[in-house]
Order: sequence, then structure tokens, then C-alpha cells
Amino acid sequence: MPTPGDAPRLARVCVFCGANPGHDPVHRAAAAAFGTLLGTTGRTLVFGGGHVGLMGAIADATLAAGGRAIGVIPQALMAREVGHTGLTALHVVDTMHERKALMASSSDAFVMLPGGLGTLEELFEVWTWGMLGLHHKPYGVLNVGGFFDPLLAFLDRAVEEGFVRAEQRAELVVETDARALLVALEAQLSPR
Repeated sequence: MPTPGDAPRLARVCVFCGANPGHDPVHRAAAAAFGTLLGTTGRTLVFGGGHVGLMGAIADATLAAGGRAIGVIPQALMAREVGHTGLTALHVVDTMHERKALMASSSDAFVMLPGGLGTLEELFEVWTWGMLGLHHKPYGVLNVGGFFDPLLAFLDRAVEEGFVRAEQRAELVVETDARALLVALEAQLSPR
């Protein structure tokens, strides 16, 4: 972790998470705690730009902790009034493809918190891009309360069945502690 006054090597963290809070309050609390950690360690949150669900919780906590929060949201979702207007910056784009491309190019690493289909799709897309050599940025999962255990078991099964290579599966950093996750992701960054 950076010392006070030092800029972290992992300066911009893209977080994929739910636009819903989920039923268990542990997920919202974990999103807020992760946002606080990002803010207090001098990192910038890059996320989907919503003010609802876990997205809103992590953004508000990052900002409250003195951090920066950059949102990227399609115009169609802004029209539904789900865009977070209190961010450091909010980029409104035309399509979901533009959203994901801008989030990816603006980030040093990717983290998945609990969420639904869109959250899963976002992580799997950047993971695939990494496997194809389109980027060399680390990606990980904050496994809050065992939420992702079934998904991780499926990925292990895909390795056993020969659909995913073991080294590809090993690239996904999985931690239950947010600080440990950031340390592990930073360790995977290429030297400056």
C-alpha cells in the first residue's frame, strides 16, 4: 500500500457491481468499505456511473473518504435518471460498448463486487480481453460472504473439463478482504 504522499501504482480501479443493493446488507456495507479504502489510499474509482445500488454506495463512500469517482454511463440510463450527478467526473456516452471501452482504458485494474448479469458480463469481457492480449491489467473478485463461491466452483469445473486453461483461471485474483485484494492486484502490475 502507498505511504502518505505517494501515488499508488494502482491509481485507478474499475469496479463492476450491482445497480441493485441485493437483499443482504453485507453487500452494501462491503461496497461502501471498499469505496472508503479506495478514497483513503489515494485511488480513483472508475465505475458505471449510477447513483443506485452498490454502484451508488461505492461512489458515495469513495467521495466521502476524499477520493475521486469517475462514472461512465450511456445516455439511455441518464434518461432514466440513474446517473450519479455528484461525481468527480461523469462521462455520458452513446452505447454500452463505448461505456465498457472507456472504463477499461481509464483503469489500471478491474474488480468485481456482487451484482447481476451486467456485472458478470463486464468482468468476463475484460478477462477475455486480457487472455487475448488486448490489455495487461489485473482483474479480481472481492468475494463478500461467499457470494461468488458457486461461480468460482463453476470456473474450476471448466478447468477440469478442459474449457479453461489452469493458467487462465489462476489470473483471476480472489480475496475476501478488500485491502488484500488491492495488494494482490498491485503485485500483478507490470513494473514501471
